[in-house]
Amino acid sequence: MKIVNQSPTETTVCVNFLRSKNKKKRGISSAKAMSPPAVLVSNGAVSPHAPPSAAAFLESTPGAYTTARASSTGLIFWWPRHLLRLTDSARLLAQSHPHLLGLPAPPPGTLSTAPIEPLVNQSVRVGVHEMRSRMLALGECCSGEDMALTALVRAGGAADGLEVCVHLGVYVPPVFGDAGARLVVAGSGREAAAAKYAPWARMRKSMEKMRPPGATELLLTNDGDHLLEGSVTNFFVVCRKEERQSNEPLSVQTMANKFEVQTAPLSDGVLPGIMRQIVIEECHDLGIPVREVSPSWSKHELWEEAFVTSSLRLIQHVGTVQAPLLWEDIETKTWRDVSWAVKQFQGAGHITTLIQRKISERAITEEYDINYFL
Repeated sequence: MKIVNQSPTETTVCVNFLRSKNKKKRGISSAKAMSPPAVLVSNGAVSPHAPPSAAAFLESTPGAYTTARASSTGLIFWWPRHLLRLTDSARLLAQSHPHLLGLPAPPPGTLSTAPIEPLVNQSVRVGVHEMRSRMLALGECCSGEDMALTALVRAGGAADGLEVCVHLGVYVPPVFGDAGARLVVAGSGREAAAAKYAPWARMRKSMEKMRPPGATELLLTNDGDHLLEGSVTNFFVVCRKEERQSNEPLSVQTMANKFEVQTAPLSDGVLPGIMRQIVIEECHDLGIPVREVSPSWSKHELWEEAFVTSSLRLIQHVGTVQAPLLWEDIETKTWRDVSWAVKQFQGAGHITTLIQRKISERAITEEYDINYFL
């Protein structure tokens, strides 16, 4: 561990699916010549105006949302899981945090989520078709690229009281393992953490003053020690088991009894991320122990690997984690006021790479054609 005042230069990396490893690099000049297309759909109608970025759109509105990745052919990865989380988020917000959904007060009864799925699927179908048409029209610039799809549900003036918006843009995933995420422990956990809601895009900006130059993701904690999640990701560590501190050769001890994967439990206040659950499932299938416990910064010397997950990047290995030496009055400080302790990792580790490979293979088998959803 070493003490520094800021982290290295910013580098962001996401994971490529296996099928995209051999994709030829596009020419930089053609990419600069024209802006990538984007589409915004509201209740099944394509907006005639140029849409904002997905981030700007989320900052401007209340609502429950989910972000999924779609292939260039329009197939959406793990779409049934996204629909379920979207409806769950809308129901939870209506009951406990109606203002985050755009409601003045909780509805008199339980919010009916039955209309949500058909409304969302209709707008997604329209958006995917329009987006693919625009990408094809641009030719080589966007040919073969994936898409980022954000589906949002908010209170509206329709008869059912709901409005559905779908935003689509081009998504180019950098190659897994090229560089690691640079994480900084920067703020407290989210309210209504079990739901995914658009106002968080605006609310998390209050933590930006704690982001040193080069940091690519902010980690949340309520006590400065137990790490919950990233501001837009779930957080995992591969940890040596404390009871296995022997000097025996690695060949004597199996991976299963020497290491465990740790991630914060939902009960500690983290988003039930779709990739979070898939990582847990894959670890069970691979025989890798998983313990749902918030990773403790005070025990970071036991961390061998770390990674973050999201529905767009899937898995990104972590290069560094830095945390304030003192957590007192952190909300009044900026990154310049803080002395930092830094944990460094040496590239994508064996267990992280194994999980990434299995999830990439699985993703290709769990693509869904929106035309089959009513």
